[in-house]
Parts: sequence; structure tokens; C-alpha cells
Amino acid sequence: MTLTAPAPTTTTTSEAPLLSVQNLRVWYELRKWGFGLAGYVRAVDDVSFDLHQGEAIAIVGESGCGKSSLMRAILGLVRPREGKILFQGQDIFAKGRAGLRWYRMQVGYVQQDPYGALPPFMSVQRILEEPLILAGVKDRKARLERVIQVLEEVKMSPPEDFLNKFPHMLSGGQQQRVVIARAIIRDPKLLVADEPVSMLDASVRVEILKLLRQIQEEHNLAVIYITHDLSTVRYFSERIFVMYAGKLVEKAPVRDILNNPKHPYTQALLEAIPEPDAANAHKLREVPPGEPPSLVRPPLGCRFHPRCPFAIQGTCDQDVPPEFEVGTDHLVACWLYDERYREHLERAMASS
Repeated sequence: MTLTAPAPTTTTTSEAPLLSVQNLRVWYELRKWGFGLAGYVRAVDDVSFDLHQGEAIAIVGESGCGKSSLMRAILGLVRPREGKILFQGQDIFAKGRAGLRWYRMQVGYVQQDPYGALPPFMSVQRILEEPLILAGVKDRKARLERVIQVLEEVKMSPPEDFLNKFPHMLSGGQQQRVVIARAIIRDPKLLVADEPVSMLDASVRVEILKLLRQIQEEHNLAVIYITHDLSTVRYFSERIFVMYAGKLVEKAPVRDILNNPKHPYTQALLEAIPEPDAANAHKLREVPPGEPPSLVRPPLGCRFHPRCPFAIQGTCDQDVPPEFEVGTDHLVACWLYDERYREHLERAMASS
């Protein structure tokens, strides 16, 4: 059984992106004592990217970089201050509640904490039937058939053994499988996965990532994978977008990011990945000094420059870097890759 919502009349081509984020800004108001405006938290500040049908991308960065705010905007949960989010060429906020309702029928969401995401008073059958009821599927038999089908798809077999169970009766891995089943039960075109394995035991993380990858390939899903863990993205994504202090600082295919990172912040993230070789476990890792900047008063210029060992005085601390193309489909927002600073880049690479 395939569930689809009637789409608005929009002319698209097969080459057009499924999702297009254009110059997006998500700012939160700060109120002094609950009254006067005291400023803004610039959680997402001028972010742009395209996502095509069947493509999986990962958005990575440390806590507080703006990943979750970007995700909430893409899910239609917060309205951006500026910019657009286009889905199949349609601005998701342009038609009010009706447009958002249509859009949300096309999007599945996998939460970080599976136990917190599942209502404890509902059985697995009821949890999975709820999206179908909201989609207008009135036939109980058809709903049950779809629930059984999707449980089999997430490898919960035999499905009849799980229909009447409640979340507390399931393991963490089984709970996350139910969350995934709920996310795909309406046959979405886009899946947003927010740290989907961070709450799971190490033994089941790769298993869940492989399941998500299999579902993505079988259904030709577009997937946005939100994570702070670069060690897991190689299993799942075609492209990685690195986020720092509300901005995307590097965009590239997975292999390029992992083997040849260009932005100093990306290099620092990769350096922080735990070393599996016990012989090297005693070595201290080089990490950038200081802390991420406040998003209430972010620094001028490149937001990483106060922590960057290669910052160019008078440029990095004054001007926001544009995106420089440093390879095929490899973009980096860093002044080091401006032709004017080639000698500085060569010295920086020699010293790193």
C-alpha cells in the first residue's frame, strides 16, 4: 500500500533538487526580563544547499553549532527569519497550514532518543497506526496490513510478536526500529535523522545505520543525517556538510572530507575522532584552543578565526569568507584558499 498526499501544482524537472535551502537564517529572540528585545541568537546564519531525490547527506558539527535549529526549520517546526526552504520547488511556508500539512506528509523524522520519542501508553500497533489515521486511512484492515509490512521492513519479525508490546518492553535497538518504522510508514520522500544512533549501544549502531541505508536505497529516499560523530558518516552519506557557529564551512563528498579536509575546523574534527589503535591511545591530540563563539555576538569575519592557527590578520577577522571551489563538488568557506593568500596557505600546510 502506497500513501501519497495530493501535491500542489508545481512544475519540476527530474534534474531539480527535491529540497533547496536558500540563504536560510534562523534567529531566536532574546528578551530582557521577558519584555524588551535584548538581541538575537543567530543559530543558523545564511545557510544554503540542495538535496536531490535518493541522495544522503550528513550535517556534522559540535554541540551548539546550529544543526538542530537547521533541522527544525527543515521540518517546518520553526519559521526562518530570512531565506527560503523549497520542497519540489514549493516554498513550504508560503501556503500556511495547508502547505505545511502537505509537506509534512512527505517528510519522515527519526528522533535521537527512541524511548523519549515513543508514547509509553501506546502499543506498537497504535504508535504505527497513528500517522496513517492522520493521513486519512480509515480502513482498519489496510492500516494493520501496512503496520505489519513496515515492521517486517525494519527487521522486527515476526511482526505479530511486537504489535501489542509497549515501548518499555523493547530493547533500545528495537525502540529505534519502531521510530524508523513510524518515520517511513507514509512513504515519505525525505527522511531527517537526528543523531539516530547516539543513544544506542555500540554493538547495534552500525546495524541501525545499515538498516537506514537499506531503506534509503530501496525507497529512493533523500536523507539528511544530523550528527556530531564523523566516524559514522562513512557508512551512510554521499556528501558531508560541516557546520560551525551557524554557518556551513565545508561541503564535499564523504571521501574528500575524510581523506583531504580543507577547512581548519574540519581538520580539527577529524583529529578528534578516537584512535582505535591502542598503541596510539596515550598520544595527546591537537585541538583548537578556546571555545565556540557566542551566537548572540558572533565574531566579525570568519567565525572560526579566534581559534584558527592559520588566521590571516586583517582578513579573517574582518570579512566573511565566500565559498571557494577546491575540487569537484568540494566547497570551503576559508580565506586560505583565496589566490591572494597562496603563500600563507603553503606555510600553514607545511606547519600542520
